[in-house]
Parts: sequence; structure tokens; C-alpha cells
Amino acid sequence: MSRIATVICAVVAVAAGGYWLTLPNSTPAPTLIGSAEAQEADLDTSTIVEMVQGAADAPVEIIEYASYTCPHCANFHQGAYKKLKKDFIDTGKVKFTYREVYFDRYGLWASMVARCAGPEKFFGITDLIYEGQSEWTRAGGPTEIVDELRKIGRLAGIDNKQLDACLQDGTRAQTLVAWYQENAERDDIRATPSFIVNGKKVDNQSYEEFKKLIESELGS
Repeated sequence: MSRIATVICAVVAVAAGGYWLTLPNSTPAPTLIGSAEAQEADLDTSTIVEMVQGAADAPVEIIEYASYTCPHCANFHQGAYKKLKKDFIDTGKVKFTYREVYFDRYGLWASMVARCAGPEKFFGITDLIYEGQSEWTRAGGPTEIVDELRKIGRLAGIDNKQLDACLQDGTRAQTLVAWYQENAERDDIRATPSFIVNGKKVDNQSYEEFKKLIESELGS
């Protein structure tokens, strides 16, 4: 699992007058924007929409912190998450919130594609991103990776013009990073995937262990 301390600061690199997504890996990395700096920079993190599934009044709330470039997160979403959704989210027992963690700029770009069409398509695009993680993360350099993420976006029904607007929104990118930092610092998130279950921090585990934990919270 990756550590929050190893975050690559280039996720917020913006080239003046250029196409910021194609900055080379050698580009000097600026300091990440934290909550205090975000206020000074007029970045309003309250504009970031929480991506939620399940009943708003479900007795159990699970918040997942995950990175789109994290293999452990991909494994969770291809396995335990699908069972969790069927057994607990879709049945109104669990309210599930997904919050992105940005270890690198590629994870940020994937997040911007996933959020591009709004909450209605977010989880479907997230599934596609995780399904293809081993391909798009190894596509080559920044340009090739962006091209692969754009393909995923188009597969989900987002047109090129909308994708361009989402991917080139530097202020949005910086606001997402500030939002992530606020969340991670508040909930002491140091690895992915991590979970908050009814206010208690929980490490990644098997579906069977999750099921026992949820049933305990349900009192069953």
C-alpha cells in the first residue's frame, strides 16, 4: 500500500499558457495546497460533490478512501465492493461514500474523468477505470495515459469537448487536491484503500470480514 507521505506534488502542476496535462515527469513539482492555503487561493472545497450510493438514512455509513492508481483499490472494487453493493448498499442498509486520494497526477486525471459527467455516471466510470487500470496506467507517458482515460470517458458517453473542458480545468484540479488533503488530514488516512465505518477507521479486509463488521453495526 502507498503512503500519503509519498504523494507526488506534480498533481497540481499547471503550465502557464500550455496544456498542463502533458507536462513531462521532470517538471518541477510545486507544493501541494493544504486547507489554509486553499482559503488564501480562493479554492472553495465545498464545491466538490460527495459521490454517494445507497439510502441517505441507512443505518451504516461506509466511506472509502481510494486511489485510481492503487492496485489494492482495484482489487477491492472488482471483488468485495460488488458483493457489498449487492448485499448492503442496494438493500438500503449501507450508505457508501467514495473519496479519492491523489498519490500522483494520473490518479487525479482519472478522478477528473470520473467526475466529468456528474454523480449519475461517476460509479459506472469508476468501475471502468478500475477494470482497465493495468492497461491505462501502463500506456506510456502522460499523453498516452490521458488518451486512454479519454477513451474510458467516451465509452461512458462523454464527448471530446466535455472531456477537454474537464481535463484542462486547472482550478478544479487544485480544488480537488485541497479537498483530498482536508479529508485525509481529518480522518488520518495514510494508505489506500482505507475505510471509515460509522465513524471508525478500518483497514482493507476481505468481504467476509466486512460483512461481519456491517452485521455487527446492524445489530444482527
